[in-house]
Amino acid sequence: MRVAVAFDHRGVHLRGAVFEALAEHDVVDLGTDTDAERIDYPDKAREVGEAILSGGAERGVLVCGSGVGASIAACKLPGIRAAICHDVYSAHQGVEHDDMNVLCLGSEIVGPSLARDLIATFLGARFDGGERYVKRLKKIEDMERAMSSA
Repeated sequence: MRVAVAFDHRGVHLRGAVFEALAEHDVVDLGTDTDAERIDYPDKAREVGEAILSGGAERGVLVCGSGVGASIAACKLPGIRAAICHDVYSAHQGVEHDDMNVLCLGSEIVGPSLARDLIATFLGARFDGGERYVKRLKKIEDMERAMSSA
């Protein structure tokens, strides 16, 4: 799977674990690789979202200090369904039921071992495609369209 990954200056502390988890995938590295200068998570969220929306990646992993800011910013892009997941149930259920395409992690919340488990779970999950899930996604798409034309 082709996966876009990005880190802000705090999220970069999980960079090694993220890349270990993605060793068998095609990675689109959108940086950063140092905490020496501030990198704003909205910029990285946009880069990951644009990679997915353009077809350059199938899914994304976005890491900031808590995961919260990254998930808020990524969800502002129509078609991006991002969520902060710090447990394996949410990491697979978010894909299976909600067609989540961006996993957001907090480098100050999860350690390297859990981060690797969360990423493996996220990438191993597939959207269920059931009627009730598709119906809900359609409602989300309708909201995105309505709000963009408001």
